[in-house]
Amino acid sequence: MFGSHPKTPTPTKGKRWKADDVTVTEPATVRTAINAAAIGNVTEWYDFGVYGYLMLTIEGVFLPEDSGAAGKIITAGLFAVSFLVRPIGGLIFGPLSDRIGRNRVLAITMIMMATATFLIGVIPDYATIGMAAPFLLLLCRLLQGFSTGGEYSNAMTFIAEYAPDRKRGFFGSLLEVGTFGGYVLGASVAVILESVLGDDAMQSWGWRLPFFVALPLGFIGIYLRAKLSDTPAFEAQEAAKSAPESETHAARDFEGHEFKKIASLWPSILVCCGLVIAWNVTNYMLTSFMPSYFDEVGNRQDGFEITSLTANILEIIVMLICLLLIPVFGRLSDRVGRKPIILAGCVSLIVLAVPSILLVRVDNVVTVFLGMLIMGLSLICFSSIMPSTLPSLFPTVVRAGALAIAFNVSISLFGGTTSTVMEALISATDNLMWPAYYLMIAGAIGLIALRYLPETNGRPMWGSNPAAASREEAVEHAAELNREIEELEREANSVRSAAR
Repeated sequence: MFGSHPKTPTPTKGKRWKADDVTVTEPATVRTAINAAAIGNVTEWYDFGVYGYLMLTIEGVFLPEDSGAAGKIITAGLFAVSFLVRPIGGLIFGPLSDRIGRNRVLAITMIMMATATFLIGVIPDYATIGMAAPFLLLLCRLLQGFSTGGEYSNAMTFIAEYAPDRKRGFFGSLLEVGTFGGYVLGASVAVILESVLGDDAMQSWGWRLPFFVALPLGFIGIYLRAKLSDTPAFEAQEAAKSAPESETHAARDFEGHEFKKIASLWPSILVCCGLVIAWNVTNYMLTSFMPSYFDEVGNRQDGFEITSLTANILEIIVMLICLLLIPVFGRLSDRVGRKPIILAGCVSLIVLAVPSILLVRVDNVVTVFLGMLIMGLSLICFSSIMPSTLPSLFPTVVRAGALAIAFNVSISLFGGTTSTVMEALISATDNLMWPAYYLMIAGAIGLIALRYLPETNGRPMWGSNPAAASREEAVEHAAELNREIEELEREANSVRSAAR
């Protein structure tokens, strides 16, 4: 309505918001919703942090000793394969969330994700069961990917629909605090165990310990989500469906035709895909590929002596800095808008990707840290903003389904495959600058998508009533939105007068 969304209907002439139209959600309820949604991200990214940092150990556990370069590609492929089924998970869990509710689907995906991660820790190694070991690991990774296909996009929807319009950027960014927190936790556990136990113990049994932590994290997530009702936007939509025909809105028209209506939203889907590509290529380049990149540099560049352990510790420090800055960027977006911060991220990828990779390749701890920090700061320009931006691209009635499909297809094709593609390109060409080129391409794609992104800061979610944190804010917000409507009407009248 207010964001010039593709396909968004023009508001009825003369329509004005009243304070009673504004949904008021208490701050304490919003905080509980954020905790409930973020715990799934903690579990998901805890696994990614563990897997990324233990990739070399996992290669030795699940593959033959003489696997060589093929072993690295297979191990990276086992990481990437979970992304291949994410669109299937999104295709099932996204529309299901639009039908039975965000909270129920999040509980289902939480159970599946925590169970799959735990099961990785109990798989026998290659020495015990041969090729059945990597096959079982593959099955667990597929289950993780399937559940994740419905987890993150629904978590974004969940928080966005609970958050007040004026603070959606800040509250949405807290979802990514869970993401970075889970990654730092997983990476830290992996690094500490490697340092304390040593190679032999890690190879024998120590690698299993981090995966066991996922189960209690899952129980905590289920407990928190059980305490919440569904989002106000979803409950209002369900109430509208049962209202008399004269009182219903577009929700009734969408019912039973979800996929057809999702397809009709293709302009928003393309914008979403472009932004997700820029965001997640950067994300997985830093979090998944960089831990193994230093081995590639050491093998191909004489005199490079930065160890993987040192690089891992530096990356954890970078992630901690990013974790602290994410809410700052999210709050800033509530003041200046989402688009300026996303623009900064795209431009930084295009301009600074080559310098950051060149710094990482210097045999100096300080320059390596600076190179990784540049990449991390580029990343949080996306991570802090996307949880509040992407759900706003779609109407409430198909929001979870449309977002899950667009989000997971993009990640599967371009995000989660980053490590595999980089390993293959570097192995084939011996060119260590491929990460920089890949980041530059991602930034250019993001810049194109940004051109067509509506600014949604401070505006109601598409298809939902305005939302505020208090009754007083509801009165102010309704008046503010009405002034904007009046301004738009005056501009439209001026255009029509000029046309005469």
